[in-house]
Amino acid sequence: MTRANDERLLTVRIPADIDREDRLLLNLTPRQLLILIITALLLYVSWRLVGALEPAIWLAGATPVAVSGVVVALGSRDGVSLDRFVAAGVRWRVGARAFVLAPEGVHQAPDWLARRAIPADGDAKKLRTTAAPLALPAQDVAEPGVVDLGADGLALVAVCGTVDFGLRTPTEQESLVAGFGGFLQSLSSPVQVLVRVERLDLSRQVSELYDQAEVLPDQALSDAARAHADYLGELSRSQELLCRQVLLVLREVTSRSDADREAKGAGLFGSRRRQGAERRRGSGAGRAAEARLRQRLNEARDLLAPSGISVRALDAAQATAVLAAACNPAGLVHSSGAVAPAGDVIRASGGADIQGELDWGTTWDGESVDWTDY
Repeated sequence: MTRANDERLLTVRIPADIDREDRLLLNLTPRQLLILIITALLLYVSWRLVGALEPAIWLAGATPVAVSGVVVALGSRDGVSLDRFVAAGVRWRVGARAFVLAPEGVHQAPDWLARRAIPADGDAKKLRTTAAPLALPAQDVAEPGVVDLGADGLALVAVCGTVDFGLRTPTEQESLVAGFGGFLQSLSSPVQVLVRVERLDLSRQVSELYDQAEVLPDQALSDAARAHADYLGELSRSQELLCRQVLLVLREVTSRSDADREAKGAGLFGSRRRQGAERRRGSGAGRAAEARLRQRLNEARDLLAPSGISVRALDAAQATAVLAAACNPAGLVHSSGAVAPAGDVIRASGGADIQGELDWGTTWDGESVDWTDY
């Protein structure tokens, strides 16, 4: 097989916009046709009512309406049609500007506090900013990386390895494409392949190098370890280091059973929210969906292994960190960091630390404290 033949086999035309809507008539989408038809009907009704009597007045009023309808139907911005763009702007304008974790509802500030509150820039209008409860789709995260999406079912988050496609021969590239294509052909439920970029923090590696350099038996090895740690530290300070992470998200839709409806009324945050999630997963539909997720994960691992792609399910802490990083991409929480799940009570690691803060077992009032109760 020649190289030309190999390249010909690997050349496939892919549309630039794979999410492009279907064209129904005159190269227009159903949404565009609907907007144009509604605009035409409005112009026709207005002509029947006013146009025959006052054509000049009708023309003056119909021209901006017709132009607006055509622009909204045919225009787009950043790949989004103008009708969706305008609708999103209206929702943003009339909706809440701030979202807070308040499952019990947002209460207005007391009048005495609102009267005395003065913004830093002196703009009193900012005090009227409306707030709404923050409702995230993820209700709870359990082992192994199973995210409870409430009425939308369950999702399992796994991390995938990568292969160097560019350094492979054409025959090997064709084999990799065939292997990944076989995995795609086997899909029967929703799946998402997410490639995300995150900051690379080398502080832990630098600290380990310095610690190991102190205990190495050979002085030359210690000097080399310190030099490498200095290099990594300088690299972190001088450049913004990034790394890529490939996530495979499998989702299973569960039916709205009685357990789902009961769990929905159990609250949206804290212990009641976790109890609702556990009740949902403990139902028959929840257990079946979780079993299917585990089975699909094993199938994906077996199908992608011949291509050299490893698949490993994240644990609950890692999946929680990934969700936290998705909500705050500019944050410093690493995807492998230990993040407490929603509803967990944060406690001190030991009574000795708390005791030291209160001067050897005494409160601020000088009373003794029995630390065995904490």
